[in-house]
Amino acid sequence: MIPLRRDRNFTLLLSGRVISSAGDHIQDFAFLLLVLAMTGSSGQSGFVLGLNTASYLLFGLVAGALADRWDRRRTMIWCELGRAALAGGVALALWLDRLTLPHLYAVAALAGVLTTLFEAAGTAALPTIVGPDRLTRALGVTQGALNTLRVGGASIAALVHELGRTAPFVVNAVSFVASAAALRLMRAPFQGERPAAAPAGRVTAEIREGVGWLWRQPVIRLFALVQTGDNLRYGAGYLVIVTLAQGVGATSVQIGLIFSGAAVGALAGSLLAERAARRFPLGAIAVTMLWVEALLFPLYAVATGPLSLGLVAAAESVIAPICAVAISTHRLTVTPEPLRGRTSAAVQTLTMGALSIGTMLGGAMIAALGPRATTLALGGWLVLLALFATTNRHLRTAAP
Repeated sequence: MIPLRRDRNFTLLLSGRVISSAGDHIQDFAFLLLVLAMTGSSGQSGFVLGLNTASYLLFGLVAGALADRWDRRRTMIWCELGRAALAGGVALALWLDRLTLPHLYAVAALAGVLTTLFEAAGTAALPTIVGPDRLTRALGVTQGALNTLRVGGASIAALVHELGRTAPFVVNAVSFVASAAALRLMRAPFQGERPAAAPAGRVTAEIREGVGWLWRQPVIRLFALVQTGDNLRYGAGYLVIVTLAQGVGATSVQIGLIFSGAAVGALAGSLLAERAARRFPLGAIAVTMLWVEALLFPLYAVATGPLSLGLVAAAESVIAPICAVAISTHRLTVTPEPLRGRTSAAVQTLTMGALSIGTMLGGAMIAALGPRATTLALGGWLVLLALFATTNRHLRTAAP
């Protein structure tokens, strides 16, 4: 069997994903600072960032059905080209000094739709591209590459933002085009034999089939619900950390370094993910993750500067990629190939929808309670999740 590092198709897939994600890091950071500058409102910033992932709630299940029905490679290419056009449109509007909040809302929503479809197709295709025996390693390598990018991504995003308001969006547009080119060069199959085209009513039935299969799998269902609850906190936490950092006088570059600290922790977890996923029971990994997060997240509220915020972010982020690789490997391995798009999208609808709601909720909570009280409230939520996981026998004893 060819090692992943010598697999041309996986290398192209990973390269495109990393390049595209680099552009996303830069653009998301620019979106946040741009909306804060235009409105001075953390609530508006949370709303715009939330729109980018709200499409998982509205479109996720349809995207999964389409990912199982359409040519996955071609779908992913067109999604990347569409996102490039959206990013380029923002850059042009900024250059002409014609950018408005409604324009940003529309771009965030449309980009979210394309991202939803892209992720559904890509997640469903990965086991076919690398094979079941290399799936855990492929997921771990992907997590490691993306977290390596995150180590410098936030700082790079801040530096690119300093080059000018249009620079982040130009860079992101170019990154999407590069990702599309990498996908175009791949020759591996992205799926098995596709079914014939079906009318809308049949697509609805296929969505029910995928969701129904998922709901009948108690382990997958419980982990999806736990991930959903955790993502509510994660979505709110991003804006909480930015607001806390601004409160202690951090510059945009220092804020970027705080998130680089989180990325260092996540990178360490990614390097351990394959070994941990093979050695420890799935339930034990998930329960450990939730208790680590519940104990560490409240420390953001007592951090006194960018350095202490970065240290908390690094410590809190180690366990999450280990858990993500273990859960994803289990789900993709046991799911029949024709259902992978629908089941993956159903999980993403829950988890990314929660991320969107959490982002919007975080902005509202900060405006009403302040960042420190919001941090403590989110810490309490994590304690409840950890208690649920610890006391649930199916979840606690789940094995790979």
